[in-house]
Amino acid sequence: MARSRFSEPPEEQIEVCPVTQTQDIIAGKWKIIILWHLSTQTRRFNELQRLLPGISKGILTRQLRELEEDQMIHREVYKEVPPKVEYSLTPLGKSFIPILNSMGEWGKKYKEYIKS
Repeated sequence: MARSRFSEPPEEQIEVCPVTQTQDIIAGKWKIIILWHLSTQTRRFNELQRLLPGISKGILTRQLRELEEDQMIHREVYKEVPPKVEYSLTPLGKSFIPILNSMGEWGKKYKEYIKS
């Protein structure tokens, strides 16, 4: 079971509102974008950092570790010199792709709405 980095809401709140659990997993400025980039292919750390202008190495490392703790991504370390590390979505992470797609569609509609 994944550990939470945030104070746990009362059990009754989780049972009444499962969105709370989802929010706990994806909370963080970069997590949704990281998941989006990993939804298309496996990526290395430096590649993710290039795709996320403005993120520091420390923040990217922390967000990746939290997503790994929550079993949304898999970190594969290859024993070679220099070390090679790749990140990919787990089956649980892949199950989140339809939600990412829905968020993207909603964002497009919102942008059109605001323009009109």
